[in-house]
Amino acid sequence: MSEMINNREQGFENKTERQEMLKQIIKDLHNGRSVDEVKAQFENAVGNISVAEISQLEQALMEEEGIPVSEVQRLCSVHTAIFKGSIEEIHRSEQPEDQPGHPIHTFKLENKEINMLVNFKMQLHLERFEKEDNEENINKLIADLNLLYDVDKHYTRKENLLFPFLEKYGIMGPTQVMWGVDDGIRAAIKGAKEKLKTYNGDKKAISSAIYFVIKETSEMIYKEENILFPMALQTLTEDEWIKIAHDGEDIGYCLTAPAGVWKPERKEINATAMTDGYIKMETGLLSLKQLELMLNHLPVDITFIDQDDVVRYFSHGKERIFHRTKAVIGRTVQNCHPPKSVHVVEDLLHDFKAGIKDVEDFYIKTRGIYVYIRYFAVRDEDGAYMGTLEFTQNIDPIQAIQGEKRILS
Repeated sequence: MSEMINNREQGFENKTERQEMLKQIIKDLHNGRSVDEVKAQFENAVGNISVAEISQLEQALMEEEGIPVSEVQRLCSVHTAIFKGSIEEIHRSEQPEDQPGHPIHTFKLENKEINMLVNFKMQLHLERFEKEDNEENINKLIADLNLLYDVDKHYTRKENLLFPFLEKYGIMGPTQVMWGVDDGIRAAIKGAKEKLKTYNGDKKAISSAIYFVIKETSEMIYKEENILFPMALQTLTEDEWIKIAHDGEDIGYCLTAPAGVWKPERKEINATAMTDGYIKMETGLLSLKQLELMLNHLPVDITFIDQDDVVRYFSHGKERIFHRTKAVIGRTVQNCHPPKSVHVVEDLLHDFKAGIKDVEDFYIKTRGIYVYIRYFAVRDEDGAYMGTLEFTQNIDPIQAIQGEKRILS
């Protein structure tokens, strides 16, 4: 056990040192060093970088080093030039973003259309304009920019649906930076269109404005698909993606529509069991209503998954610590957790099923309360594994108890 702790501590130190090197590189950029100099330093000293470290880097720059959000936004494209080609790919056996209708699948479909518009159609029209700045070529560029402003829906879904979930997990830096860059792209599109509408013969100003739009829009596609989307897929649960997919309809889509309706797989639950009357147990007889009320009045949250890892039941008290919706019933417990923490769930269930453990405890601070989480392997009279019971309790009131109370007050 001590060896495992030492290894973890060493890994943490290496990660901290790496983060410090990354921060220093960005600070050097901030202080005027050239991109080529910094890129060489990055490649020699750091090597590959994960999506999570980019997120931590930007957040640390703002929170610990005091660099304003606006400055990180200015450096954002430079960050991309340095990190491009050094970002570790995330491989998983199952990729929900490949499923039609999944929010990331839809975002990527839109990015394909945006890329075709700016790097092929708009680029072609700009080259024609540069050769001959007649009314026809000007109007084609205006039409392209009008189409491109549909990107506002893509960015709005990202900012108002995806970012709030990331921020719930403490991922603030990248969302603030990217939102600022999005606004810059919106303004650049409007500005380029205005220049075209009031064209005074300054061909160079038009070319500069259009090339800026093409460059910034293309860079945002790269940042989304190589930084933001992998980070979100590592962080959000299936329920959260369902919410994003559902609410996206209210905002609308950019240049295309979802390729289908995303319906995550659900296990069939036998709903033919008795729905009223009484349940006879070894130590008593209760109506279903009494049993449900009793479980919901316990000062704890209870969740039960069966031997196949399928969520079968959760209590529904007045003050649940971790929110549950009825959508989880019939789903495997693995899909109820962010992908980056599924291995913890798998390890726990493996030990329960193998008989290595019967109970596992965790205790964490969350939302200002101290939470005690207990997992119990549920076994029948012969010791066969039947499922796992999760028991969650706010223990702040218990820890606050002092002295004795012997009379009714």
